[in-house]
Amino acid sequence: MATDEAPDDGDEADGADDEDAPRTELREAAQRLESGAAEVADGFDERIVDLLAWLLDTETRARIYVFLREQPGSTSEEVADGTGLYPSTVREALAELHDEETVTRTKRESAGAGNNPYEYEAIDPAALVEGAVGQVQDQLNAVFTLDSRLSGDGESADGTDEPVRISVETERDDG
Repeated sequence: MATDEAPDDGDEADGADDEDAPRTELREAAQRLESGAAEVADGFDERIVDLLAWLLDTETRARIYVFLREQPGSTSEEVADGTGLYPSTVREALAELHDEETVTRTKRESAGAGNNPYEYEAIDPAALVEGAVGQVQDQLNAVFTLDSRLSGDGESADGTDEPVRISVETERDDG
């Protein structure tokens, strides 16, 4: 190295790094936001599945319900593929949900020969909640009238058979 040459302290490289620093920070911030949003969405999805599992008795049935709300007109095979559940489990759960009128089914139209599978659709969430409210109301009334039932009166203390009445108002888009 000659005496009149300045030592290479990397100033030019630092200048380039200084220009890239804001971009890097923005990329990192965007990644953190995306990661945070995904975590929030996953947490929200899990809370919805937990609530539906309570309403529908099992997580399996809840996952099937959510899948059918997202993909109406799916066959049991498509539901099994989409949820990662065993096909036999899906078929059994769909049969129960159909018997309970939580899902509807129709035969898939096919031009070819062979067996046409059922297509399933989940009922509207408002209808699901309305059905659940009736069940909760019945259970609460059974608890509230327990003493009168045990004593043989058959009526609650205030003279009614149903001391609890739950009403649900839903906003419907009439437009």
